[in-house]
Amino acid sequence: MVLTRRARLLVSVAMATAATVSSVMWGAGKASGADSAPAPVAAVAAKPVPAYRSVAPEADISHHGHVSLWGEELGVWLLSENHGPSDVMRSTVRLRFSVVLTGRQEMPSACLQADARTVLCRTGPLRAGGAAGRQFALELQLAGRPNEVVVRIDTAWNGGVTDRNPQNDRHEVLAPATGDEYVF
Repeated sequence: MVLTRRARLLVSVAMATAATVSSVMWGAGKASGADSAPAPVAAVAAKPVPAYRSVAPEADISHHGHVSLWGEELGVWLLSENHGPSDVMRSTVRLRFSVVLTGRQEMPSACLQADARTVLCRTGPLRAGGAAGRQFALELQLAGRPNEVVVRIDTAWNGGVTDRNPQNDRHEVLAPATGDEYVF
């Protein structure tokens, strides 16, 4: 039934367009007769509808910090910045872990656990120039006592800006269970 209504609508639009073009080209509304000359044919050039291209502003979002693993706990300290040239109204950083997170997680209010191995944090506005970045400190409980954890950090959403330097917002860190800080 939906297809029939859609087809009927498309046919109606096509007929209306053809009638409009036909009346313009053949001079509808003019007197016709044997002694009247046909109306001159107006050249109707189809003007393309301009494509409204909006150029996305450019920004350079970066994430840096360190990861530390001890026992069943993993600490992640993260600073998200924007090196410009445009401000970013909001973005989301994604943290993915090679082990499952369990128990009660100590996270800032801007962060949430997306699944058993992923945490998402919203940065809020990031001004160009890196002056006022957004800091996060997470203390996460892990399943068991792993010997090491791989943490992958990247931008899940960049607020619609163009980032020509995505290398500084994508990191992969191997953190052995030494309690040491592994910088990214």
